[in-house]
Amino acid sequence: MSDLSLSILSTILLLLQLPATAILLSRLIKGAFRQPPIEPTTPTQEMYGAVSVVVPTLNERDRLSPCLAGLTRQSYEVREIIVVDSNSTDRTQDLVKEAAENDPRIRLVTDDPLPGDWVGRPWALNHGFLSSSSGSRWFLGIDADTQPHPGLVAAVVQAAEAQGYDLVSFSPQFILKEAGEMVLQPALLMTLVYRFGPTNTEASSAERVMANGQCFLCRRSVLAAVEGYSSARQSFCDDVTLARNIALAGFKVGFMDGAKVIKVRMYEGAAETWREWGRSLDLKDAASWGQTWGDVWFLLSVQGLPLLVVLGYLLFGIEGSPLLLGLNLCLLAIRFALNLAIAPSYDRTQAPKTAAWMFWLSPMADPLAVLRIILSASHTPTQWRGRQYGPQ
Repeated sequence: MSDLSLSILSTILLLLQLPATAILLSRLIKGAFRQPPIEPTTPTQEMYGAVSVVVPTLNERDRLSPCLAGLTRQSYEVREIIVVDSNSTDRTQDLVKEAAENDPRIRLVTDDPLPGDWVGRPWALNHGFLSSSSGSRWFLGIDADTQPHPGLVAAVVQAAEAQGYDLVSFSPQFILKEAGEMVLQPALLMTLVYRFGPTNTEASSAERVMANGQCFLCRRSVLAAVEGYSSARQSFCDDVTLARNIALAGFKVGFMDGAKVIKVRMYEGAAETWREWGRSLDLKDAASWGQTWGDVWFLLSVQGLPLLVVLGYLLFGIEGSPLLLGLNLCLLAIRFALNLAIAPSYDRTQAPKTAAWMFWLSPMADPLAVLRIILSASHTPTQWRGRQYGPQ
């Protein structure tokens, strides 16, 4: 490549990366002032019967037991635990019925056949909301693959009431077991941190609100005011879609760190993580076309390119602007430093020692993570959690 071509390429990359870097720094600096993770707590008398918990399921027998066990360890703040099953074929319903024999708060309901204009998860959650008691002040959606700690429900309600939130969701601690996911999963998670900033920081606008349906707490009155999950019925990221719609309606929405109160084993291995989580991380169902592809430019600039640019300089002898090399070395340094920040969000104790250390190499997978966002943004899912969906 000629010197002129290298100069032009360096200029183009700098024009792409410099404004994106400024945006990134403005988001990450908020992390220095964020609140610490919430802690498990005991309920107050005012919380008695305040919460209806809803767990959507579809063939979750192999993952549901830790979730139900954790929920049964919650105290009197939980009025009811409604498991909404979408006609599982793996004896999930039998497992729920067995658990209900030991905890009368557990109730199994089966949702109606899925309408053509709904996605399965928001349909099940909406059915659970309509089946819940009007005496509860709070609706708590919990995913079947989560592992709630004792004191979870009291802690999330206390945090919501202390901050005045109408809706607040919580990031979990992720359980990683295999080498491939040690590298890929944190890189995918970092795409969210880069776009929306750390947890426990305020979103700049309703369009930048982040949410997590694995632990999703909303005032029942607010959910009723927006007609449940109907506004997110066609969304494959219903949690973010609903949270942004509620924020646009004028309610206060938050996203907090729940790593000390809930764990999750989302997917088994890197291949499933790539396939299942990667196809919703673009969040295009909750954003405009411009916002989706603006985020793609941003991630490509600050997360996807730095490693490739530095390798081009150091390994292949490509010469170019010293400013470009310095900028990308700084971006890589920031990314490796952020591994320290997100390390408490991971439980690596169940992984072999030969695999656990690979978490620290996750920045090496950043170009793949950004590629997955680009691929996801370019396609609409046709299969999700065992269901087939036609082109939309």
